[in-house]
Amino acid sequence: MIRVVIIDDHNLVREGLKKLLAAETDITVAGEAGEALAGLTVIESVAPDIVLLDVSLPGRSGLDILLDIRQRFPSVRVLMLSMHPEESYGVRALTAGASGYLGKDTVPEELAAAIRRIHGGRKYITPELAERLAEDLGKQEVSEAHERLSQREFEVMLHIASGKQPRDIAGILCIGERTVGTYRRRILEKLHLTSTADIIHYVLDHRLLT
Repeated sequence: MIRVVIIDDHNLVREGLKKLLAAETDITVAGEAGEALAGLTVIESVAPDIVLLDVSLPGRSGLDILLDIRQRFPSVRVLMLSMHPEESYGVRALTAGASGYLGKDTVPEELAAAIRRIHGGRKYITPELAERLAEDLGKQEVSEAHERLSQREFEVMLHIASGKQPRDIAGILCIGERTVGTYRRRILEKLHLTSTADIIHYVLDHRLLT
């Protein structure tokens, strides 16, 4: 039996995932949590085989927690779930140690297959993400500037580029508006940009949003 833990801050998403997996005879949900710290506690308590981890969590991003899981529970494999396109987070997730990346819009069709593949010791990568990985491997130039951003800075950058206001970003990420402003300044500095419009153009030019 494949033991799974779900870490997602939306109760409806967790309930939906549990309902989907309840139909599988070889997969069981051993625990769940709605935020990062509780998720780490559940993992330690139930020792799952696989964690289904949302990219966007309140307080700390899922990619930050992924690093904690890899360090504290190296035998646990992680499948990242996200509403964001693969171009935005897929490569980052795999680079950080995830065993797969799956968009929430494709979860019903692919979730069980992805879990079984990862449990078997393989990576779960969609054809679109495989193509992106191949493109990145084929690049000879220096890494893109946005790869130097922290996980939270990267997340804030995408929210800015999608047109969200600081108060909206603060609410989504459970941080203060002043903190959003601090992240924005860091993004501008690291990317050598001067305005919000520059951030939007940068994200669009690098196909970080669809």
